[in-house]
Amino acid sequence: MTMRRAIELAERGRGTTYPNPLVGAVVVRDGEVVGEGWHERRGGPHAEVNALTAAGERARRSTMYVSLEPCTHHGSTPPCVDAIFRAGVERVVVGVRDPNLHVSGGGVERLREAGVDVEVLDGEPAWRARDLNAGWLSVHERGRPWVIYKAAVTLDGRMTVPGERWVTGEEARRRVHELRGRVDAVAVGMGTVRADAPRLDARGVDAPRQPRRLAFGRGPLPDGLLLEQRSGRLEDELRTLADEGVQTLLLEGGATLASSFLAADLVDKLLVFVAPTLAGDGPTLTRTLPSPVSLKRLRAEPVGEDLLLEAYVHDP
Repeated sequence: MTMRRAIELAERGRGTTYPNPLVGAVVVRDGEVVGEGWHERRGGPHAEVNALTAAGERARRSTMYVSLEPCTHHGSTPPCVDAIFRAGVERVVVGVRDPNLHVSGGGVERLREAGVDVEVLDGEPAWRARDLNAGWLSVHERGRPWVIYKAAVTLDGRMTVPGERWVTGEEARRRVHELRGRVDAVAVGMGTVRADAPRLDARGVDAPRQPRRLAFGRGPLPDGLLLEQRSGRLEDELRTLADEGVQTLLLEGGATLASSFLAADLVDKLLVFVAPTLAGDGPTLTRTLPSPVSLKRLRAEPVGEDLLLEAYVHDP
């Protein structure tokens, strides 16, 4: 439960810590929470330091729960492991290890060498801690952004409804704009560009920042459409985007783009909004795939009159 609280705190930094990860920390002594903190903004104190500051002298002989392994490097702030040593914390529970071993990782070993008892979680708590920073972890571990494919379909799996502009209702569409405001880039294929001339920005919501807007494919972009065109191999383009700082990529294209990414095993998560409508005809979610794609962690959530299905292709 305390690690879940650390993850909740970490979420408060979304939109202000980029490109750093989201981190939350909770300090517990004698069964009582004595300090909480999160990484609030890039260049500011890390979650561990904020939690220890809140705890003060009560941090001595305490247990710290932190969603990401404490750092060991001197950057814009001193190493968090040093602050933990000085505060007299006896035990540290870590949600996920830092994959950036050459820069900030190794905190678990440093803590253990200094006599601090360290536990690295596994199972569901660890999965939740990884999901918190799926994009940041993907860039460091896979060399590419975390890719989310979003689609809206009718109950019979069609992506359009004859005579209607929208498949889903207003609440589902608002959720998509909120999602755009949380990712680093949004992309469609050239078929969607030619058919819809999409803007792909986050509108009508309190977005921390606007995403980069991309079009995958070849052919000229319509005049006045402010999209970046990416026409290389998908794997190469994703590596380039990661090098440019894109950690999370939202795909909003049609079946052709979805099938290309799925066939190349480049989709990590699916978000499918299902409307209570039978279209009877129209394009489907994907085209023919070379082999079935197994999904895990399926979850359903009502969004207005629609249903949001969430599933993972890969673990974060």
